[in-house]
Amino acid sequence: MTPLRRRMIDDMTLRNLSPHTVEAYVRAVAQFAQHFQRSPEQLSGKDARQYLLHLVRDQQASWSRYNIARCGLQFFFCVTLGQDERFEKLPCARQPKRLPTVLSADELRRLFEVAREVKHKALLMTLYGAGLRISEALALKPADIDSRRMLIHVRLGKGAKDRMVKLSPQLLAVLRDYWRTRRPVTWLFPQAKNPQRSMDSSDAWRMVHRTARRAGITRNISPHTLRHSYATHLLDAGTDLRTIQLLLGHRNLKTTSLYVHVSQARLNAAASPLDRLYAQEQAPTP
Repeated sequence: MTPLRRRMIDDMTLRNLSPHTVEAYVRAVAQFAQHFQRSPEQLSGKDARQYLLHLVRDQQASWSRYNIARCGLQFFFCVTLGQDERFEKLPCARQPKRLPTVLSADELRRLFEVAREVKHKALLMTLYGAGLRISEALALKPADIDSRRMLIHVRLGKGAKDRMVKLSPQLLAVLRDYWRTRRPVTWLFPQAKNPQRSMDSSDAWRMVHRTARRAGITRNISPHTLRHSYATHLLDAGTDLRTIQLLLGHRNLKTTSLYVHVSQARLNAAASPLDRLYAQEQAPTP
C-alpha cells in the first residue's frame, strides 16, 4: 500500500466513514489514476472533471457510479491533498427515481425452496424476514439473534446506527436449523474458506442471482430486492409507514414512502374513476 493511499484511508477512518465507503472511494481514486497512467497526486481538479465526463460519455457509467467517483475524488483532493481552494466543484448527478422490484409471495417461496445450502436459505430468509441490507445481514453475529425477546440486533447499520428488528418465529426456526448444522462462531454467515471472516457481499450477490434463476425468476434481482419486498408486504398488511421507517432504519420518512407506489393493496384500493363513471351509467334507475 502506498503512503498516499494509506493517508487517504486514515483520513476516512478519522471521519468514521463506513468500510464500504472507504473501499468505494479508494477504488474510485485508483481507477482515476489508472485512466491517466499517473499518480493521482500529480493530477488536478480539471483532470477529475475530464475523467467524470469520460465515465458518462465513453463508458456510459450509471449515475450511481458517477456519484461515487465524484465523491471519492472530491474527498481525495479536498481532504487528503488539502487542495480545497484549487479544486473545482464537480456537479452531483440527479439519479432517476425508479420503482423498486418486489417479489410476489409465490416467487419468494420458490426462491427459498431451491436454495441448495442451508446457509444460503438462512441468509435469503434473513434478508426478507427482517428487511436487512446485505451489509447488515453479513455483519450479524450469533449473539445478535435474541430468541428470548424475539429481536435481531442490527449493529452499525447505514449511518452507523444500531436498531432492533422483530425476529420472525419462522426465521428463528430456520436459523436454529442452520446453527445446528454449521455451528457459526464469529459471524452468523462466515466465509466458507475462512470462518473468521464474514461472507463477502459479492459472493452473496452471485448466490442470489443463481438461486433466482433456479427458481424461475426472470427479473433481475439483488439482495436488496428482498428488503424492498419486506417493506412492501408490510405495507400491504396494514403496517403504518412510521413503523416501517423504524424497522428499515430510514433517516427520512420520504424514503419509506416510496413503497406506497408499489403496494398492491394501496393500488387495488384506489379504483379508477373511469370504472366509477360507467358504474353510475349502468346503475338501475329507481
